[in-house]
Amino acid sequence: MGKVIFYEDRNFQGRTYECISDCSDISSYLSRVGSIRVESGCFMVYERNSFMGNQFFLRRGEYHDMQRMMSMGMTFDTIRSCRMIPSYRGSFRMRIYERDNFGGQMYELMDDCENVMERFRMSDCQSCHVMDGHWLMYEQPHYRGRMSYFRPGEYRSFRDMGYSNMRFMSMRRITDMC
Repeated sequence: MGKVIFYEDRNFQGRTYECISDCSDISSYLSRVGSIRVESGCFMVYERNSFMGNQFFLRRGEYHDMQRMMSMGMTFDTIRSCRMIPSYRGSFRMRIYERDNFGGQMYELMDDCENVMERFRMSDCQSCHVMDGHWLMYEQPHYRGRMSYFRPGEYRSFRDMGYSNMRFMSMRRITDMC
C-alpha cells in the first residue's frame, strides 16, 4: 500500500491532500502542488487530469519544491493527477514493436534497455505488449527525457495514445519496492 502527501506550498507547507490510491483530479483538493512527500510506495504524477500529459516517477522520499523535481528530470511544473504503482516482485517481460499494431521488427525484453538503437538496431518503437511487470519508457537513450509508465497490457499504437511526437528509445523495469 502506498501513501503520498501533496502540499500546496514549497517545503511541505500549506494545505495538504493525502492519497493512498489513484487520484484523477488533485486540483479538486488543492489549487496547486508545491511539494510532495512519498511515505510509502511509488507513484506516477501527471501534468493533466485523468492521468494525461507528461509523467514523472516518484519513489519514497521528500520532494521539497517543483524546481527540485524539474532538476531531477521532470519536464512540467503542474501536477493534476497521480497513479499508484502496485508492488511487484515477479519476472519482467515486454515485447516492443517497430510499428503500430505489433507490426515490423519485434524484440522481447526481460531487463532494462538503455538504448534501443544500439541494442536492437531499431530506430523506432510504435507499439508494445507488457506481459509481466511495470515499466518506464523514455524518449531518449540512457533513461532521459520525457517518460511514460506502462503496466501489463497491450499498447497497439503509441500515436493513438497521444505520443505522436515522441519516440521511445530506452526502457527500464520498475524494480523499486513499491
